[in-house]
Amino acid sequence: MREQPAMSIHHGTTHLDATALTAFGAGQHVRAWQLLGAHVCEQDGVRGTRFATWAPNARAVRVLGDFNHWQGGLHAMQPDPDSGVWQLFVPDLRAGHLYKFEITDVHGQLKLKTDPYGRQFECRPGTAAIVTAASQHVWTDADWLERRGGWQSTALSIYEVHLGSWQRHEDGGFYSYAELADSLIPHVQALGFTHIELLPVTEHPLDQSWGYQTTGYFAPTSRHGTPDEFRSFINRAHEAGIGVLLDWVPGHFPRDEHALARFDGTALYEHEGIERGEHPEWGTLVFNFGRNEVRSFLISSALYWLEEFHLDGLRVDAVASMLYLDYARKPGQWLPNRHGGRENLEAIDFLRELNTVTHRECTGSITIAEESTAWPQVSRPVYLGGLGFTMKWNMGWMHDTLDYLGAEPIYRQFNHQALTFGMMYAYTENFVLPFSHDEVVHGKRSLLGRMPGDEWQQFANLRLLLTYQFSYPGKKLLFMGAELANPWEWNDAVAMPHFLAQDRSRQGIAALLADLNHLYRKEPALFAREFETEGFAWIDCHDASQSVISFERKGADQNLIVVLNFTPVVRENYRIGVHHPGSYREILNSDAAGYGGSNVGNLGQIESEPTPWMGRDHSLCLRLPPLAALWLKPLHQD
Repeated sequence: MREQPAMSIHHGTTHLDATALTAFGAGQHVRAWQLLGAHVCEQDGVRGTRFATWAPNARAVRVLGDFNHWQGGLHAMQPDPDSGVWQLFVPDLRAGHLYKFEITDVHGQLKLKTDPYGRQFECRPGTAAIVTAASQHVWTDADWLERRGGWQSTALSIYEVHLGSWQRHEDGGFYSYAELADSLIPHVQALGFTHIELLPVTEHPLDQSWGYQTTGYFAPTSRHGTPDEFRSFINRAHEAGIGVLLDWVPGHFPRDEHALARFDGTALYEHEGIERGEHPEWGTLVFNFGRNEVRSFLISSALYWLEEFHLDGLRVDAVASMLYLDYARKPGQWLPNRHGGRENLEAIDFLRELNTVTHRECTGSITIAEESTAWPQVSRPVYLGGLGFTMKWNMGWMHDTLDYLGAEPIYRQFNHQALTFGMMYAYTENFVLPFSHDEVVHGKRSLLGRMPGDEWQQFANLRLLLTYQFSYPGKKLLFMGAELANPWEWNDAVAMPHFLAQDRSRQGIAALLADLNHLYRKEPALFAREFETEGFAWIDCHDASQSVISFERKGADQNLIVVLNFTPVVRENYRIGVHHPGSYREILNSDAAGYGGSNVGNLGQIESEPTPWMGRDHSLCLRLPPLAALWLKPLHQD
């Protein structure tokens, strides 16, 4: 049992800054975690803990915890009538103690609520917050923070990971942040990814939600350790040259009684009424983005993760659900905006403010939108009328690609436009090409399992899928397990099947992925103009009958030729046009024996011929391997 602190029952109001409270109430306090929550501090020469929470409609609020035997009557908080913030200073109370708020709500009912601004929580099933001291972590990543940025013209490939199922102990227990750093960071480094993206580690009560039903918007989950241990994980990633992104969920929150839902007996953080306040698809509640204090809460949460944990960016979940008032709703189940439209005007303003603040305050940080509709200018600057995100997931390209490669090769000729249509809109946004966790669950099968044919064809199709992704303009995202050619769907309750890495054919997939990342980072033609039309040119997009496409990727003074054969047929003497004469080196062949392929190719190098073809003065006569891709580089550019 925790030793009780030697402290006085005497307590008093805190000295919260009036200007800060005004800014909070105006929706302009972007670091509200410094104002609200529990803070070990000194007041009038006395050490103790300051508590503050926003509950404007409560009749009474008390602090209770293991320090007062969970008897809230000993520590009643005092309200500030202007801001609705309740506050209390408890002398002699040190860090490490559990606490909650006991609220007599607007209806006179007692509620036990955890701290919305809690910076650490006890492990589930407990829901109490922990009084947290100032961080003791010493950062050593100043050089990394200084260098990061330049995302428009640098390689960016993301390894998406769920920490809870990356690895487990034999008894099923979770790895600590330190253990995850020991195993995950070297793995990502060996594969050559530039970034790790974490499924939400914001505290959450239900493992099966993968973190997307958040209750602690300022706390890394205690499943894996303390906040400082999470800081150390990020620091070690930065020292290894790897950025860290976080999935962040501002669109909705769970109904759990202990958390935000009807915090003071009213719809405080959420909208009142099911038409705007409830999400019919997920059974969750929707934030009231038009409320000033809610905007202060959410923008402060975003900035907290970027500043306090040195994260390199946020992937913002379910943006489409925020933008549309009728998202997942039938006629009569939603209310229009003040102009009679379906757009959520308050959410639009919030997202623009979110991106403006984070980009201004955290140099080099990025924001990525998971947005699945044709909403315009998601990744365009706010001053140009956009939402201000750095990048957006290209969901259309992802669906077209998986549908195309999921079909038997004999039928692909009839769906050739799935390969070519994406270029019609490829430069309307700054796109990330995602093969995420959502594509390997709920009966969709693993990436390998989605590929048709016998085992050899499945592996060849997977190699082709990955090479196509790294060939195509746009940043890259891949969920953990693809490098293992995992035959099973992702199961969040067990560890990833690392034992598959001993299989030789799967070692070929990992070797290919490492080489793809290496070449992507090395060759400017693949990354320097990913978001510019000048960085891409079709050679031939019309060969539907043979299911072959070819194109150029272009840097400022370099180019690569990409040829992809989506059938299990070796194409002899396949001619494509090129602009420049000379030798072309085969810098990558996804059918190479080292990757588990059949080793069909062009003996590593091929000479151009003075035969005009496809509007170009010269041409290459190639041997195309089956279900495979070639990358060719003019030798004079080496």
